[in-house]
Amino acid sequence: MELKTNKDKISYIIGEDIGGSLFREGYDLEIEVMIDALRMAAKGDTQNLLSEEEKNTIMAVWQQEMQAKKQAQMQQEGLQAREEGKLFLTANRNQEGVKETESGLQYKVIQEGTGVKPMATDTVNVHYHGKLINGNVFDSSVERGEPISFPLNQVIQGWTEGLQLMTVGSKYTFFIPADLAYGDSPVGTIPAGSTLVFDVELLGVN
Repeated sequence: MELKTNKDKISYIIGEDIGGSLFREGYDLEIEVMIDALRMAAKGDTQNLLSEEEKNTIMAVWQQEMQAKKQAQMQQEGLQAREEGKLFLTANRNQEGVKETESGLQYKVIQEGTGVKPMATDTVNVHYHGKLINGNVFDSSVERGEPISFPLNQVIQGWTEGLQLMTVGSKYTFFIPADLAYGDSPVGTIPAGSTLVFDVELLGVN
């Protein structure tokens, strides 16, 4: 393929974008048929091989099938992530300095502060660095260079429990199993069933 003109380049970019979207969504389509339909529609060809009623019925069934496929895939990925998290936490509890609460929350004290401990109803100000057990960072106030404040009873259970162990000025690392985090629901770049690792510094309590 040779892109000679600006129109060629724009056409390529649009095609690449459409194709990339199909790939990411995992759509199994007849590409040649789709290209033919695109070519006809772009030229204003008004021949309708399917009625509007047929189109609506076919697409409704297909969307249901795709949703079921995504749910099954998500469930499988969640089971795998949970198993990986279980193995990680089993090994991690034997690491030096790691403690575990009755709920299964694991933590390690990096630095003890001298301030007050928050209650679940308090608003806290923290710096944090969140990552998956494979080391991939999914969120970090440290990297943004700006701490965050939030009511302690409006976050994941692992945070609500864990930060109440800390005093202002403390730095802890928390190892949070999926059931104390987001469970089997994917959130942003966090896959379903993920065990999370947070480095947290408690800056203040309001």
